[in-house]
Amino acid sequence: MTIRKGLSLAVFTAALFCFSPAHAAMQDMPVIKLQSIDKITGRTLTFEARVGSTVKYGPLYIKVQACRKAPPIEQPESAAFLQIWEVTPKDASKWVFSGWMFASSPALSAMDHPIYDVWVLDCLDKKTEEAEAEKRKAEEEKAKEGAATEERLEAPVEDLGD
Repeated sequence: MTIRKGLSLAVFTAALFCFSPAHAAMQDMPVIKLQSIDKITGRTLTFEARVGSTVKYGPLYIKVQACRKAPPIEQPESAAFLQIWEVTPKDASKWVFSGWMFASSPALSAMDHPIYDVWVLDCLDKKTEEAEAEKRKAEEEKAKEGAATEERLEAPVEDLGD
């Protein structure tokens, strides 16, 4: 990336976040949902990671620094600050990408790698598996409550006489 292109991208990103009315409304989210593709095999993978964590995808390491999402009443947008580097077979590290990626415009700030592409899909409150576990737990509790109500209804009624 040339210095001029990097500088213009930085200025654009700063303007987007500083002068946009949506900037004040963007909310930090703890989980990011990413999608990747191996351009050689055509295999795609969708995965989630917590902000502050580093995930490995092939030879790439992806560090999630921030994930922000516009509230539902605003125009949909998710943006994440990612740092991506590659560790070569000779254990040399090489920066591949460092900056903001936008879910609505993946080409605006794209990662440039000959084999892999990674892009932002969404920022989430919690990991999908955690949300599904909470939903199952709530359904189980509701089923237990229903069973308890059913037991009370089916209990024999004692005749107290007249």
